[in-house]
Amino acid sequence: MKKIKPVRVIAVTSGKGGVGKTNLSVNIGIALAQMGRRVALLDADMGLANVDILLGLYPKFNLSHVLAGEKTLDEIMLAGPSGLKVIPGASGIQKMSELSTIEQAAVIRAFSEIDKDLDVLIVDTAAGISASVVNFARACKEIIVVVCDEPTSLTDAYAFIKLLNRDYGLASFHIITNMVQTLQQGQALFQKLIKVTDHYLDDVTLQFAGAVPYDEYLRKSVQKQTPVVSAFPRSKAALAVTAIAAKIDNWPLKSQTGGYIEFFIERMIQYGSHEDVA
Repeated sequence: MKKIKPVRVIAVTSGKGGVGKTNLSVNIGIALAQMGRRVALLDADMGLANVDILLGLYPKFNLSHVLAGEKTLDEIMLAGPSGLKVIPGASGIQKMSELSTIEQAAVIRAFSEIDKDLDVLIVDTAAGISASVVNFARACKEIIVVVCDEPTSLTDAYAFIKLLNRDYGLASFHIITNMVQTLQQGQALFQKLIKVTDHYLDDVTLQFAGAVPYDEYLRKSVQKQTPVVSAFPRSKAALAVTAIAAKIDNWPLKSQTGGYIEFFIERMIQYGSHEDVA
């Protein structure tokens, strides 16, 4: 029997938009690729995909073509910086933002084509807690929640964690605090969130993945459509992201029952087959 190769499958999520989630997904992906890992980034924001914009890429095809059976996943993948593979979402195509879980599963099933060529799959979800976001997050073995120092960011992140914990039994989450003034502020923000989860949710474990400072070079890199870890590798934001990527690379791989692309696909199909049962 073929040995299943472990692939880290990581969802990067946030309770709300505007916290820099996609930018972090892109830069963490590139930082891991620079460390020699084979990384693919799935833009799973089915309505407002924008990973390609951040990277200055112009996809001819996207996930909607895979869903329609017109293209394979391999055919739509784009080459990003440092060997990062980018799987473009379907920006502005209304149908893609209204995928049923069965259709989402069809997209994920396509990933069995590329699993032999990957060490890490990063799934950049949409913001919020729509069914699509929840299903993608549930199917990943690791979940990163990005928060910034705004009351709505913390309350929405807590609501997302609570939903995944109470309704789906997920108990372990990694937290990145973004756009903070200092590491201390980032840690204090994490402590605020952990205080609430400890009080209201019995079995949730939050782990601090790191803090990324507010950095003018990050804004400049967005304008250049070049990731900050490539454009300004010595900037504060780039160094922070690189440290987070190194930490992610050292996370213990979860047991053989999950953490593989096969598991990711299986979970998506499983959730799809139970759609609208109630």
